[in-house]
Amino acid sequence: MPRPVWSGAISFGLVTIPCKVLPATENHSIQFHQFHLKDEGRIRTRKVCELDDKTLRQDEIGKGYEVSKDTLVEVTDEDLDSMPLPTAKAIEIVAFVPTDSIDPIRVSTGYYLAADGAVAAKPYTLLRKALERSAKVAIAKFAWHGRERLGLLRIKDNVIVLHAMRWPDEIRSPQELTPKPTDVDDDEINAAIQLMETMAADNISGYTDHYREALEEVIAAKAEGKQPPKAEGEQEPDGGEVVDLMAALNASVEAAREARGEGEHATVHEMPKKTSGKKTAAATKSTAKKTSAKKTTAKKTAGRKPKSA
Repeated sequence: MPRPVWSGAISFGLVTIPCKVLPATENHSIQFHQFHLKDEGRIRTRKVCELDDKTLRQDEIGKGYEVSKDTLVEVTDEDLDSMPLPTAKAIEIVAFVPTDSIDPIRVSTGYYLAADGAVAAKPYTLLRKALERSAKVAIAKFAWHGRERLGLLRIKDNVIVLHAMRWPDEIRSPQELTPKPTDVDDDEINAAIQLMETMAADNISGYTDHYREALEEVIAAKAEGKQPPKAEGEQEPDGGEVVDLMAALNASVEAAREARGEGEHATVHEMPKKTSGKKTAAATKSTAKKTSAKKTTAKKTAGRKPKSA
């Protein structure tokens, strides 16, 4: 397991739960170094004092806030640790809210909260089971890295997870991005819903980072002095207007079903008009089976097993 990044306690009401905070995610991105193209010398970032031009160690560097030009007020770690905040050493739960009331855009990094010591086991389990039974999440405040933050506590595999959240004023309004009013009829909406149902999945555990895998192949090939693999010619996406939206939806449903191995002849059909009593949903489904029986006969024999063609 990774090393704890913070230790303190969860508090709600008069209940205190000593805990350790551990990263819940890992970064598998491939990291690059910068180098001089002429001689391949590494390029490094140095922290240099602008007065004496000396490179400084981390323990020689302090923090300060610029209150006016050329005037800095030093703020030490001791100043930050001793601030009169109830969240300085605690993850203070301030409310319990329905899960679906949280806008996902406000949720970011996740951390696992581990019970710290035997004394924390019972209150930790109490909070976990209470959250599970209530189907709610906890909203908390905590102070890390020089600022107070808002957090969300939920349960994953019997462990309490803390997600850092953005404050409401940190979310930009999307109103100016809304497209101009456009007419979309019910047939197109129903077709889009059918495509969504065709692409439905129980979970997303099977997805992988293909970009990282391809990049690893490029690096491995170049390390062996080989030519890196090239992508096969792909058709550029058409940036123009889609003339027949229903045809595009039909093609998308068929492609999705073929990708899932559900067979051919996957189509989206327009919803029957209310004024038409001849074509029904049952008649639409029957087109997949080739039969020359009349509709009257089909109605009479609906309860019997159809003869093979």
